[in-house]
Amino acid sequence: MRYATLGRTLAITLVAASTIAQAQTGSPPYQFKGGFPTPETVNRAYDDADLNRAIQAYRFFYPNVSVYGLLAGFEPLGAKYNQTAVVLESLPRHVLFTPNSDTPYASIPIDLTTGPVAIELPEGPLLGVANDLNFRWVMDVGLPGPDAGKGGRHLILPPGYKGQIPGGFYTGQSTTNRLILIVRSLPVGGDMQGALARLNTVKAYPLNQPDAAFNYVNITEQGTDATPLRWEDNIEFWKVLHRIIDSEPPYEPFRNQYGELAVLGIVKGKPFTPDARMTSILELAAKSGLAQMKVQSFADRRPDRVAWADRKWEWASLRPENGFFDMPTYTDLDAREKWFYQATFESPAMFRRQAGGGSLYWFGARDNAGNFLDGGKTYRLTVPYPVPASLFWSVTVYDPDTRSEIDSGQGKAALRSLFEIKPEITRLGSNAGTTDLFFGPNPPAGKEGQWIRTIPGKGWFTYFRIYGPQQAAFDGSWRPGDFEEIAASGGRALQ
Repeated sequence: MRYATLGRTLAITLVAASTIAQAQTGSPPYQFKGGFPTPETVNRAYDDADLNRAIQAYRFFYPNVSVYGLLAGFEPLGAKYNQTAVVLESLPRHVLFTPNSDTPYASIPIDLTTGPVAIELPEGPLLGVANDLNFRWVMDVGLPGPDAGKGGRHLILPPGYKGQIPGGFYTGQSTTNRLILIVRSLPVGGDMQGALARLNTVKAYPLNQPDAAFNYVNITEQGTDATPLRWEDNIEFWKVLHRIIDSEPPYEPFRNQYGELAVLGIVKGKPFTPDARMTSILELAAKSGLAQMKVQSFADRRPDRVAWADRKWEWASLRPENGFFDMPTYTDLDAREKWFYQATFESPAMFRRQAGGGSLYWFGARDNAGNFLDGGKTYRLTVPYPVPASLFWSVTVYDPDTRSEIDSGQGKAALRSLFEIKPEITRLGSNAGTTDLFFGPNPPAGKEGQWIRTIPGKGWFTYFRIYGPQQAAFDGSWRPGDFEEIAASGGRALQ
């Protein structure tokens, strides 16, 4: 059966390639006799149609499978819905999509089946966001939320909730029963232990059980994979998606997309039992959809990706208007797919491009010559001062396959203004100058403290993050340099 399935996959691949080739040469991909399709055309048309539906469905529902991976990945380490949250400092041992290691996280798994869940935050430097199992934004809390860091009570409501809402709560409504709330704590003055302790002051509890507050367990020292990596290129992707669809209420705006899934055999309330033909199509669709999303992320051709015309930096998120990738008359699906291939969570505070609260992310995968960043080469990144960040900033290095922090054996993958980065003042004035950061398999002499080790034979990409961005981050009056290849000793660019 295994070889028959592989053969069927190859046949479908060849059929799809043949269809494209014939379309390009002008010859008809399908043959008809007397106005009716030939048997070969019937098979080809159905295979092409199902493969096309499956690829589009894969790309659309990838966020659902991704957030399911996030929740499932923490369960073996003690996370339990409405009972136990996990806390961690993000390190290379943690496989997570583009996390930052500036702040520790609390990951709070919530199930609304029995009613609303309340979140109480004290005053202080905490920020968080709740997304549901459709990876839809539910609400912000803390600094980017309605309490603005002054402390407040928040209530997350189940889908279609019609019950009483007590006074004194900020509310958000989920489109699924299961969701995840991520809360981060700012390490003021570089105090990571104080930031971790602050997370434990966040109180979460079912509204109808105010004395049943969630517990917290620190998993920093344990490795974890809280991503869909183990499913994303095979039939398991579709099995996981079926479990999600079957166990959660339907979301009306996804009605057409559920129709695509129905043709593929995924319907709420029905078993998912694909035959050999459909299994091979779904497996090919997973591989093809994944490859397409990877190309979108790392070789994007959209003009609006460019942050500055004279730099290689790109906007990590292509849509600043809101937290949903929504345009006036459509959803920007390319922007949505690109974001969720490499990242997690959506929120207006994460995407907006305006001075003040929130954060700003730039994506970098190429050097100043336009070449992809190479783990076997050494690069310098010059950052001009002052960096327009009212809170802090950082540069984090990621693996393009896992989209997680690069695990080079160094034990870290980020250079952070709160910790490692020491400004090198090259011009007069307390707020003027530059700092140089280095990336490569070996540190330039004397630069070990401002260097991230990369892996020869392996590419890498980075996020440049600014928290509390100031106006200079948007008007072009401040721009970081590009990655410049240098000799390992710290000399000028290699030729």
